Amino acid sequence: MSRLESSILDARALPAGLAARMYALYAVHYEACDPQRFASDLAGKDHVIVLEEAGVLRGFSTLAHFRFLSAQGPVQVIFSGDTLIDPGAWGEQGLSRSFARLAGALQARGPQLPLYWLLISKGHRTYRYLSVFARRFFPHPEGDDPQLAALASQLAAARFGAAYDAGRGVIAHAESQGHLRAELAAVPARIATRADGAFFLRRNPGYRQGHELVCLTELRPDNLRAVVRQAFIEGQARGLG
Repeated sequence: MSRLESSILDARALPAGLAARMYALYAVHYEACDPQRFASDLAGKDHVIVLEEAGVLRGFSTLAHFRFLSAQGPVQVIFSGDTLIDPGAWGEQGLSRSFARLAGALQARGPQLPLYWLLISKGHRTYRYLSVFARRFFPHPEGDDPQLAALASQLAAARFGAAYDAGRGVIAHAESQGHLRAELAAVPARIATRADGAFFLRRNPGYRQGHELVCLTELRPDNLRAVVRQAFIEGQARGLG
């Protein structure tokens, strides 16, 4: 049994002091982490998932949920903002299962619209987790899905404007909006030679400077791996209660 507890919270009604604890944890792992930018980013989110151990914050993810009129038609989107898990808690799946449960509950509220997960990856671990989470996603080492690629580009352009480099598929701000500290950003040789690790490095060579690879996958049961599929289905059936 996991020693960590995961909770889904309303971003507009966080417990006193939690936002400050989140920023303090973020600053341990990231450089160029301006507190005002962090607060502004959090203010634009709808949900926060927190991972705690005996009351100590070990990880979190901030999420926005919105509808978007794409060139292919209306869709709903979950966008992952600031996200991290303390290295001591790597391998824990509580945060992932809570995310899947939240996604299922949101999908059930608007089942007529497909639900996509938009995330921007500053490091190889986030990108590599896509293959653990989903079967079909963009960008993919074995070739890009044109429909996902087109939607990802539309979403990134709408959300990030001039910072989105469509040719490279990355968000590249003039100044870093936060990047992993060197010891966490390093890609071990055993990962760099794997197909997914090498692919991330090719697609986002500026990740050390805070460039973020735009990633997208559709959230539906037949596209989810077993590690999160059941939590998604439970969210669809039961909501967040």
